[in-house]
Amino acid sequence: MYFKLFLVFLIVPVIEIYLLIKVGSVIGGVATVATLLSISLFGAWLMKSQGGRILTQIRDELSQGRLPAAQMLDGALVFIGGVLLATPGFFTDFLGIFFLIPATRRVIKAWLGLWLQSRISRGGFVVRHHH
Repeated sequence: MYFKLFLVFLIVPVIEIYLLIKVGSVIGGVATVATLLSISLFGAWLMKSQGGRILTQIRDELSQGRLPAAQMLDGALVFIGGVLLATPGFFTDFLGIFFLIPATRRVIKAWLGLWLQSRISRGGFVVRHHH
């Protein structure tokens, strides 16, 4: 687990630097910074829009006495998207927006569901009851 995390923290900055150099060499430094700022502003708007919609859905579910599990997962994914957008760079911005768009978020949730089913079927999760 720690090795995978180490790889992420090693590889992602390298990807970001590579993309910044490539984009900057094509469109120039000022345009690159302006593009990153524009993407971040769009992402902030999208996060606020999606976050507000999700909070309304959570309140609706709770008021009807239901546990808003799906909406809470959406909220967590939107939060992750916001964190990725707050990280400067094109790669993390792309991933962040992917987490914020409802259609692509459904893809992530489907993948998470398949991953969870796979882990459970292999005995990858153990539920312990503490007294």
